[in-house]
Amino acid sequence: MPTSLQQIALKTILMEAESIQGLAQYINSDFEKAVHAIATCKGRVVISGIGKSAIIAQKIVATLNSTGTPSIFMHAADAIHGDLGIVQQEDVVIIISKSGESPEIKVLVPFIKNFKNILIAILGKMDSYLAQKADIVLNTTVDQDACQNNLAPTTSTTAQ
Repeated sequence: MPTSLQQIALKTILMEAESIQGLAQYINSDFEKAVHAIATCKGRVVISGIGKSAIIAQKIVATLNSTGTPSIFMHAADAIHGDLGIVQQEDVVIIISKSGESPEIKVLVPFIKNFKNILIAILGKMDSYLAQKADIVLNTTVDQDACQNNLAPTTSTTAQ
């Protein structure tokens, strides 16, 4: 008989697996467009986020760089306080956000759009500001995070 801690661990793993499996329904033409934009990018892939999404962005940058796709991380808060020079004309910009409504994201997006870079959003709220402004939207919506109080972004960050 599993202990209560083991039961919690098993429940968490099953919730995470179910959420990842649920992402299959979101593989659509925007997914293809994102892959094409990244594969044909003549500059770098600049990935940004705030909070836990920023940590996910850093991991994706590390993976892309290790597979030969030039990438760089740009923290959304730093970007709006002087680091926008990181973004060059031929770069593709990806912004990762659970809500797509963070104040930093709302300030950053118009700059990216003004620069005319392709903007890819990876997010979990399809009616958000970021979803409406992005050129390409990758949906990572999950029903619930594995945290008992649905506060810690567990399942949602796995989906990102």
